Amino acid sequence: MKMNIYYLLFSLFVFPLFACNVKHDAQSKNEPSLKEALKGKFYIGTALNLNQIQGKDTASLNIVKAEFDAIVAENCMKSMYLQPKEGEYYFEDADKFVEFGEQNNLFITGHCLIWHSQAPAWFFIDNEGKEVSAEVLKQRMKAHIATVVSRYKGQIKGWDIVNEAIMEDGSYRESKFYKILGEEFIPLAFQYAHEADPDAELYYNDYNEWYQGKREAIVRLVRSFKEKGIRIDAVGMQGHIGMDGPSLEEYQAAIDAYTSAGVKVMVTELDLSALPSPRRNTGANISEIEAYNQKMNPYTTGLPDSVVVAWTERMGNFFKLFLDNKEKISRVTLWGVTDRDSWKNNFPMRGRTDYPLLFDRQYKAKPIVREIITMAGLPDNKAQNKE
Repeated sequence: MKMNIYYLLFSLFVFPLFACNVKHDAQSKNEPSLKEALKGKFYIGTALNLNQIQGKDTASLNIVKAEFDAIVAENCMKSMYLQPKEGEYYFEDADKFVEFGEQNNLFITGHCLIWHSQAPAWFFIDNEGKEVSAEVLKQRMKAHIATVVSRYKGQIKGWDIVNEAIMEDGSYRESKFYKILGEEFIPLAFQYAHEADPDAELYYNDYNEWYQGKREAIVRLVRSFKEKGIRIDAVGMQGHIGMDGPSLEEYQAAIDAYTSAGVKVMVTELDLSALPSPRRNTGANISEIEAYNQKMNPYTTGLPDSVVVAWTERMGNFFKLFLDNKEKISRVTLWGVTDRDSWKNNFPMRGRTDYPLLFDRQYKAKPIVREIITMAGLPDNKAQNKE
């Protein structure tokens, strides 16, 4: 009898608690994901690194499948990895990336075809080590773009054709592409990509895209394409932002300028650094350097609550800006899945610990994720059905 009484008491008090927990878990699972909340507004994407592409980081892949509907490869589709030697292509990782995107019904972006920073050295020199002629460089560009784009024709929906070709003051970057071909290398790259896949969307991608000089130069570039009948669908605004800049007004001005030129805007590499912006010329004194490094890397074990609040507010303000401009913006892509993977951890000095993304080092959603979902409200298609 005594055992029955204990069992009865246990059932009355413990089972209801367990039931409440189960109910709470079920409610959490029924709440919309980022991609569900933003459906009909813009794609929400992320960049994948090799550990994810090769299936090693399954925890990150679970986040991607649950929360995102667009992907881009962080590195494996850049020319130095795809064609390290002339005529010798390495597609294994890129193929896996595209396969993952197709299996999970994701919008796949190719990144990037022409970029000075991660182009193989052979691209610009001949067998004697001399700089190639304009005609040779054109042939090499066309061969690379045609081979890569045609391989993924109908699978990759859009391409970052040219990356980071314009400086903040509006001048052209003195890259090898520019020195050998001049401004012509940009429209040529777009032309070659369009010939390889006429249905793929084509983008110009750059950082510090809110600087007035760069913004005006990109607008001129887009308009010149339109006048010449060269396809360009969007300007990729990388969106590597900090706590102190750019302002929301600067970002809005850039969005307005690019859309007024006749293209969509994509936020292509979004992250928000919680760390102070480094300065140059710190001197050679060892104690000064150590103090400076500590100042530049202040949160090695986690962010203080006050910084979390400020970071969440600023990221929220940017997503509100994106939602306010949903008719102009077609995709917002984070440059990484979790804080542990971000390139910001070691930039611009090794050892920095940063917290720039929507998911933390334990693969958990930060409070900003719930805020974005709440801010977005019902997906546009569900809202229309409800009306």
